[in-house]
Amino acid sequence: MKKEVPIEQKGFRRFLSKLGPGLITGASDDDPSGITTYSQAGAQFGFATLWTAVITFPLMVAVQEMCARIGAITSMGLTGTLKKHYPRWILWVIVITSFPAIILNIGADIAGMGAVSNLIFPRIPAFVFTIGFTIFITVSMIFFSYQQIASILKYTCIVLLAYLIVPFITKTSWNKVAVSIFLPHISFSKDYIEMLVAFLGTTISPYLFFWQATMEAEDIKHQRRRVVVNKQLLTDVRQDVTAGIFCSNLVMMFIIITCGNVLFSHGTTKITTVEQAASALKPLAGAFSYWLFAIGIIGTGMLAIPVLCGSLSYMFAETFNWKEGLDKKFSQAKPFYGIIVLSLGVGLAINYVGVSPVQGLFYTAVLYGLTAPLMISVILHICNNRRIMGKYVNKRWSNILGGIAFIFMTVAAVFLLYLQFMT
Repeated sequence: MKKEVPIEQKGFRRFLSKLGPGLITGASDDDPSGITTYSQAGAQFGFATLWTAVITFPLMVAVQEMCARIGAITSMGLTGTLKKHYPRWILWVIVITSFPAIILNIGADIAGMGAVSNLIFPRIPAFVFTIGFTIFITVSMIFFSYQQIASILKYTCIVLLAYLIVPFITKTSWNKVAVSIFLPHISFSKDYIEMLVAFLGTTISPYLFFWQATMEAEDIKHQRRRVVVNKQLLTDVRQDVTAGIFCSNLVMMFIIITCGNVLFSHGTTKITTVEQAASALKPLAGAFSYWLFAIGIIGTGMLAIPVLCGSLSYMFAETFNWKEGLDKKFSQAKPFYGIIVLSLGVGLAINYVGVSPVQGLFYTAVLYGLTAPLMISVILHICNNRRIMGKYVNKRWSNILGGIAFIFMTVAAVFLLYLQFMT
């Protein structure tokens, strides 16, 4: 007689089975570029920026849930939805501004992975690792099917656990952590405001909007049975998105805690790259903490770079009506895979033409910061358009949180431009 599975266990198994596009999207937000920003915050301000993880969490969930709902309802990505229902100039503005930002992000992530790998294996030059990682990711995306890539990315998220371990093997004042989260200290210094702006640009990134919508549509297409879009499906989608963003923000907090506890408390406040953060941890927190931090950077790069180049490829494919899909062979979708190869190649080349990873991160933040308000306003308009979304238009709280995200990102963009060019 077959043994019955407890209801609770069934519920937990069902929850795990629902995790997919939302989890991958959220986890990919913690790429080497993001880790650099969080490390800088912890080293420079200690625990003082931890509260931002709590504030950005509901905003990120609201925006990503709207993107996921668009993909589920329309069976298209954001680019396809814009092309079908909106003036062409809106589509072109978003594509033109997104392309260089994503390319720079790819380049910065590849550079970070190469530099950290060189720290682990100092006899091998960093450029060898950057080339190797680029080739490996390119080949994987061309020859693996959508299901294989989705599965690999899903389980690659496990690498994020490395960042949840480090604070527990160093002497962490959890009382101070709790106070910083729930009783935030806000400074109006230029450096502190710049860091808050960088947080918003790093956590609420436009490329995640494209990937979330497209992967939700792809995920439904690849179900073995016909999927009916109903309240239960959208509830599952919301839980998937929430789980992904929760993981992303939790990792963000633990990186800040690690660097604040180890680096800031020992006077190491100037961190500009991920390899500097990893190197600084070694003498202060021990070799094990250093290894975990470094391996986490490589793992998150392997997770984020396919999302970055994939989102760009889907964006162009929908714009130009190319055959698309990671389940197609290279010969069936040459332009689609061509964008993946091109974006990875250009991202790699950026590191050898005089653009430093730090410069790349700055320009990426500027472009994301300028693009995000426009993207969020478009997403809000789509999700309130009954002609597109039918009865699944936004509820009140989605509009409120989405509106707050739009205001925050607009203010952040204005501050970013003011602080960099007027002071």
